[in-house]
Amino acid sequence: MGATLTARPYVLLSVAMSVDGYIDDMRDARLMLSNDEDFDRVDEVRASVDAILVGANTIRRDNPWLLIRSLERQQERVRRGVAPHPIKVTLTASGDLNAEARFFFAGDGEKLIYTRDPAVSALREAFGKVATVVGAGTPIDLGVVLEDLAERKVERLMVEGGGTVHTKFLTAGLVDELHLVIAPFFVGDVGAPRFVHPGQFPQDAAHPMTLAETRQIGNVVLLRYLDSRAC
Repeated sequence: MGATLTARPYVLLSVAMSVDGYIDDMRDARLMLSNDEDFDRVDEVRASVDAILVGANTIRRDNPWLLIRSLERQQERVRRGVAPHPIKVTLTASGDLNAEARFFFAGDGEKLIYTRDPAVSALREAFGKVATVVGAGTPIDLGVVLEDLAERKVERLMVEGGGTVHTKFLTAGLVDELHLVIAPFFVGDVGAPRFVHPGQFPQDAAHPMTLAETRQIGNVVLLRYLDSRAC
């Protein structure tokens, strides 16, 4: 097990939430939980990783670009000998994705879809022209996903949501670093998406994470935690 852990990518989970732990509300428009200064910080973090992972529901709901905004940071990546933008990665058990989503057509970098083994053939037929489809067990095994990413030379992976994906990575003990941004307001809607779902988290009261940094960024605050087992 030790060899597998050291071989996998370093996993950085990034999220912004309301004071009461929500990452969105129930309106159609995306809820802005951060500000321009923090968006630039996230862009800087994205530029430092090899791949960015989001769940299929995040693609359906937010239709994210997942690109480096700063041209200077893109150029710096090229000078380092890597693509201007990180690899885009998603997880889907159902295959319910829109092949015309920005995930597939924004940027010219590699796109990866990890799915259940029985769904591979259908997804390759539907998405084979815009992404590489990889079977990752039944159900999807995050260990298999990380092992495959490591084989693709991904050393740093940024996980950006949503709640189901956050929960899976955290409960599996696969998050090395957590960037948690807290917005100064409440959502208060029990049906809205939350940062995490109920689960058994190894980062419990007996095994807390290590607070590595606190930073005020305008009217939001960044809390940066490290997995205490790796400190």
